[in-house]
Amino acid sequence: MNRPSYATDKVLKQFIKNALEEDIQDGDHSTLSTIPKDLQQSAKLLVKENCILAGVELAEIIFKTFDKNLIVENYIKDGEVAKSGDIAFIVTGSARSILSTERLVLNCMQRMSGIATLTHDWDSRLIGSKTKLLDTRKTTPNFRVCEKWAVAIGGGTNHRYGLYDMIMLKDNHIDYNGSITNAVKMAKDYVKKSKKKLKIEVETRNLEEVQEAIDAKVDRIMLDNMDVATMKKAVKLINGSCESEASGGITRGQLKEIATTGVTFISVGALTHSAENIDLSLKAVM
Repeated sequence: MNRPSYATDKVLKQFIKNALEEDIQDGDHSTLSTIPKDLQQSAKLLVKENCILAGVELAEIIFKTFDKNLIVENYIKDGEVAKSGDIAFIVTGSARSILSTERLVLNCMQRMSGIATLTHDWDSRLIGSKTKLLDTRKTTPNFRVCEKWAVAIGGGTNHRYGLYDMIMLKDNHIDYNGSITNAVKMAKDYVKKSKKKLKIEVETRNLEEVQEAIDAKVDRIMLDNMDVATMKKAVKLINGSCESEASGGITRGQLKEIATTGVTFISVGALTHSAENIDLSLKAVM
């Protein structure tokens, strides 16, 4: 699959630079003290449990950023099913370089594969419906690029990336402004004045707020912590005038039923904050 637009070379290089600096600082002394400088070796990425593999492309970028002479031979691509015992790739080159980047590669791939696997599982519950599964901003600080990328690899759809690429007026914005009507008017004035192309989404807590958001002519209405019966009424009220999004404590078991309401999206923070890491290891090829 194509790399998402937010995962630019610049963003990834900065992430990798910071991560390696955090880990290595003035040197990987375990490796420097025991591994000859000119020793050339290979290592295999071993999959130790069934999963949707993610982070393969990132792993190669990490290796190449640290040492451009490392060679990676891939056997499984991002988004493909991997089974316990599979070899995802073999990296060959400086033994020192392989050892110094091992943990960063594994940390990223284990986390990303966990998110991709969970997303794929949840998204499969929506097959046959038009509803799309969204992630949220409930991500690990400084690791968002990898976590959202993993959601995309797993078949989910990314919500806004951050605070800068969409206006989302949540309960506190609305309460501070006194009403949805006031908050949306200010947001629209801001968009016009700043000449930014930003969609406006409003969080609603009941049908009265849904109607107010419809009247304010927003791009998307979030149905927050509503039961299915109320969601159905809200979607009927909206009647295609804008997008709709179900959100708030949604579980896997609720997905199919929520999709029957006709909502455009279901957003789930659990995709990124509750996924379990997949067991992977980088083993020397002897």
